[in-house]
Amino acid sequence: MSILVMKFGGTSVATLDRIRRAAKRVGREVANGHDVIVIVSAMAGETNRLVDLVGEAGQGSGPLYDAREHDAVVSSGENVTAGLMALTLQEMDVPARSWQGWQVPLRTDGAHGSARILEIPREAIDRKFAEGFRVAVVAGFQGVSPEGRTTTLGRGGSDTTAVAFAAAFDAVRCDIYTDVDGVYTTDPRIAQKARKLDRIAFEEMLELASLGAKVLQTRSVELAMRYGVTLRVLSSFEDNGGEAGTLVCAEEDIVESALVSGIAYSRDEAKVTLLDVEDRPGIAAAIFGPLAGAGVNVDMIVQNISEEGRTDMTFSCPEGQVARARKAMEEAEIEFRAIDVEDSVAKVSVVGIGMRSHAGVASQMFDALAREGVNIRVITTSEIKISVLIDRKYMELAVQALHDAFELERAS
Repeated sequence: MSILVMKFGGTSVATLDRIRRAAKRVGREVANGHDVIVIVSAMAGETNRLVDLVGEAGQGSGPLYDAREHDAVVSSGENVTAGLMALTLQEMDVPARSWQGWQVPLRTDGAHGSARILEIPREAIDRKFAEGFRVAVVAGFQGVSPEGRTTTLGRGGSDTTAVAFAAAFDAVRCDIYTDVDGVYTTDPRIAQKARKLDRIAFEEMLELASLGAKVLQTRSVELAMRYGVTLRVLSSFEDNGGEAGTLVCAEEDIVESALVSGIAYSRDEAKVTLLDVEDRPGIAAAIFGPLAGAGVNVDMIVQNISEEGRTDMTFSCPEGQVARARKAMEEAEIEFRAIDVEDSVAKVSVVGIGMRSHAGVASQMFDALAREGVNIRVITTSEIKISVLIDRKYMELAVQALHDAFELERAS
């Protein structure tokens, strides 16, 4: 019998009424002939509440609390949801049971708080399906370390859990139920003409997710692309038909790729420049190695032309990581005159696999921004993406202008 994976996010299971609504969706898929693996998040707000409790409990010893106990606490929200979902399904006469990560077992490495999945054995769940159970409700976000301790996968980890199960069980599809009805050409709160996409390629979704789109977690898209898991993003709050939502799929499953599929943005960016750095072999490694070690997520990188053996090195990072970046640079074994930080910038990007076979996207993008008087501070490009750093106050204007310039309100 075919297996379908269905994942419900925190807003989709925020109350018992919403759990019942989600359970009815699961029941319909069982009636359609599927065995179903349901991945659930904690009820909306619960993980934040648990994280706060851990923080309060750890005040006596500062921030150096035991990460293993942190994971034991913050993963418990998913256990509650899984049990409630299984009970609700049983009330509907759907044979179901709940599973915690250690019971599957979903095996991870020992990196508490940001564990990576190593293996998902099928035997235990397959055995229950063979016994007549139709639904396995699995607590998302969690696994078990080689030492037998509960681990967590990081924020958004339930998406990754769902894709990993879909890959391990050769699922026909992985449906991600959330509070939006699909992937849009840009944020509808900024551009009223934003259009829901019927399909989007893995590479495009990965770029959009990494650039700030909150629909799917980046690691889940990476995993889906690697194992060829077809994703469908749907709303929990609408009656979805068979073709509803947005399919995230391989490029060859899209008849004709749009030149630009979407506009992404990241509001809280900072531009950091190391002034007057020695220009020598290995200087980039000497700069970005310590930044990586400090957990700074560097994105855009620009090096100025060298003059008399000295250069300026500019990079962008999240605004909240500037202090970490500054400390890492001050402690690194490099010489520079000063660190210049501009913390009122935003990143705006156009994304589309159609760029591979069409010229002129950059020109069209820059013309649109110029017409609105938006000055570009930094530019970076890849095969399917062009990103610019601009003054934050112009971010929404830039997103709207680019959405109009590429006529994204029109279906391709």
